[in-house]
Amino acid sequence: MTARTLTSLAQALGGATDLDAALVALSGALAESDRDARIALLRVDSKAGLVRERLEVKEGRVDRAPLETSLEQLPRLVLRAVQDGGTFADVADEPAAYARLLRLSGFDEGSSLTLRGVKVDGQLVAVLSLAEPRRVFGTRATERLAPLASLFELAQGRFVDREAREEAARTLEEVTQRVHGDYLQRLAQLEGEVAATRGAVSTPAEDAVAAVTREREDAKRAEESRRMLRRLAALEHQITASVGQLEQAHIELHRRSEALRQRTRTLYLLDRVMSLAAETKDPHRLAEGLLSLVGDDMQSLRCSLFLVGKKPGTLYLAAARGLAPHVQLGKVVEIGYGVAGQVAQRREPMLVVDAVDAKAPPLLGDDYLTSGSFISFPLVLHGDLVGVVNLTNRAQRGLFVEEDVERVRMLGLVISLIAKEANLPEGLLGTIRER
Repeated sequence: MTARTLTSLAQALGGATDLDAALVALSGALAESDRDARIALLRVDSKAGLVRERLEVKEGRVDRAPLETSLEQLPRLVLRAVQDGGTFADVADEPAAYARLLRLSGFDEGSSLTLRGVKVDGQLVAVLSLAEPRRVFGTRATERLAPLASLFELAQGRFVDREAREEAARTLEEVTQRVHGDYLQRLAQLEGEVAATRGAVSTPAEDAVAAVTREREDAKRAEESRRMLRRLAALEHQITASVGQLEQAHIELHRRSEALRQRTRTLYLLDRVMSLAAETKDPHRLAEGLLSLVGDDMQSLRCSLFLVGKKPGTLYLAAARGLAPHVQLGKVVEIGYGVAGQVAQRREPMLVVDAVDAKAPPLLGDDYLTSGSFISFPLVLHGDLVGVVNLTNRAQRGLFVEEDVERVRMLGLVISLIAKEANLPEGLLGTIRER
């Protein structure tokens, strides 16, 4: 998968107006590298645990089919991977049977079937399926589709947020109209009863029996008026509660708008760094662009990018922002020492909300981090270590949390792919030594 393909897909998803257009763009990007592979999107009702709809691209248009299939029918290991999201899970046993269960058209008996969960705000909203012929040699389509699927997941989050805002607006409008209509109806009824009571009181009494009768009727109307006033008070309380719900909905809409702006900024940064990778041959500019991708997206004032060194078991500082003046590019770190070395050795991300809480001594005196919250993330592609990226000193919210690690995971995949394709670790190290 070339950086040019990722760039074109990022531009297409940024301009997509709905989910159908995004799915057509993803299908076209996959067809550039593998014409035999076919994708489909299965929309999920996470509350009911059901697949509600299947979407497939046929001749440039999206074909939809309704479903009522439970996710629990998937194999246990596949279901767990789909619920976790982020990776493709191979349906190794009887893939053709599960393809029929999910109403995937054109599935051959000799093909393989893989599924990947698509999550938005930690909630499973869809499942991306990939059918491809079984191959003995060559790269599987799942490896080429992984970065494309990550971009598609960002775009789908934008569509889910928009649908949620529209649904919230419709619900609020219906509640407001219903409450207002009840209020006007009860107010008109009360005014009519009050007018009738006043007319009855103004009528002169003809005899004592009629006066007693009217007095009883007046007492009855007065009691009904008091009941109506109590109902009116209850209605006012309901209106107040509805206003409170409206305010909460506005707060939720604001939160989703902020998340949408974050995803839009991420797509812009991805487009910028992929364009840079396609245009520049300067390894320094490319390394700085890759660091800016994750640093700007995560609003990190102090960050660094390490790449694997020529000497086995070493990393070197390839790009940095906000570090101390004595830390120079090209500085070598042995794998296993310091935060970056430990992360490279374990190949697992390290999240520290506050470094004061980290009791391991190497965390407290590391030149590439401070005493604040930080993330150190390994860059791995196809099982090979590419480098490590460190992020600290967050500009606005100050602290990194678990969901930030998942965001860095997607950006790290793009950085690893571009760095590996451009042969950046070896090419950049040679130019740093020449300086």
